[in-house]
Amino acid sequence: MSNKKFGAAAKRSMIGIGIASMFLIGGAEAAGFNTPGDVLISDQFNNRVIEEDPSGNIVWTFGDTSYIAGPTSVVAPNDAERVGKLTLISGTGAPAGAETWCPNGCADNRVLLVDENANIVWQYGEAGVSGAGAGLLNAPVCAAYLPTGNILITDQGNQRIIEVTPEKQIVWQYGENANPGSAANQLNNPNSAELLDNGDVLIADESNNRVIEVTQAKQVVWQYGSVTNTVTLNAPAFASRLSNGDTLIADSGNNRVVEIDANKNVVFTYYTNKRPGSVTNPIPTRAIRLKNGNTLISDQANDQVIEITPTGHIVESFGTIGVAGIGDGWLNWPYDAKVVGDYTGLVSPFPSAN
Repeated sequence: MSNKKFGAAAKRSMIGIGIASMFLIGGAEAAGFNTPGDVLISDQFNNRVIEEDPSGNIVWTFGDTSYIAGPTSVVAPNDAERVGKLTLISGTGAPAGAETWCPNGCADNRVLLVDENANIVWQYGEAGVSGAGAGLLNAPVCAAYLPTGNILITDQGNQRIIEVTPEKQIVWQYGENANPGSAANQLNNPNSAELLDNGDVLIADESNNRVIEVTQAKQVVWQYGSVTNTVTLNAPAFASRLSNGDTLIADSGNNRVVEIDANKNVVFTYYTNKRPGSVTNPIPTRAIRLKNGNTLISDQANDQVIEITPTGHIVESFGTIGVAGIGDGWLNWPYDAKVVGDYTGLVSPFPSAN
């Protein structure tokens, strides 16, 4: 979040997949909805999640742009992913002073599953209510749908990562509720989490300036960056483990995307503040490696989503650099973007609904 900037496993799996599969088939689709190659964007300060086709036309949206969380609205969403024909959305909420419409802060505090008709079919958290008790969240910034049907939630304001069942039970947690720190089982404003193939969880621990890998037994087995060193990493907003073993990081405070290999050597860097027309501190918040080898970057304060080649050439962009707006061709601090049917990191068990 910017400053405007495993119970019975088999049973959980059957229930979770059942909840999602109820909405995977049948019903009329909006024209262009869920088309592979479209880009799903968390258009943060426009209070909406949109799907745009490669020409920049909006073909689907959730969020009526209201700054009050409700059944048809989402406030300052930081993250979204397509799960079959459902969309998993993190209703983060906006901090005080983020926008003129939110001088004192506007809470959402929900993780939502939304169908193609923009109906909420499941949620964890209560609209506008902050808390760490049963069924409550505080500024959830990221959510990933797991193969079991559970959902991994980065609950930033509560300083924790939680795994929640479809029945809304917490079955795993890393981080102490509302107790930030860098010691064992502590986080400081975590900003993303993904489940790795080995069962570990990769976490972008933003205010600790590090990315860590933790086991299900809550042991840190890998780390890049440190609390006191903002040169290596500065407020990392997202981390993804690539198929070659490298780790791709949105190093927001350093205005760059960086890829490191298994030996922690930097093998790729792209500074978003060095491109023509950039604002001074664009604070990129997501970097997703695509199947074609390109990287999709949510360049937040530049009001753009860009796709770059391995040599740093921009081949596609959404939004107008440094200019916020709403409607086709415009974005307002986009926090997250993923290509439908083509993204790594937070991998859905339903790669395509077509």
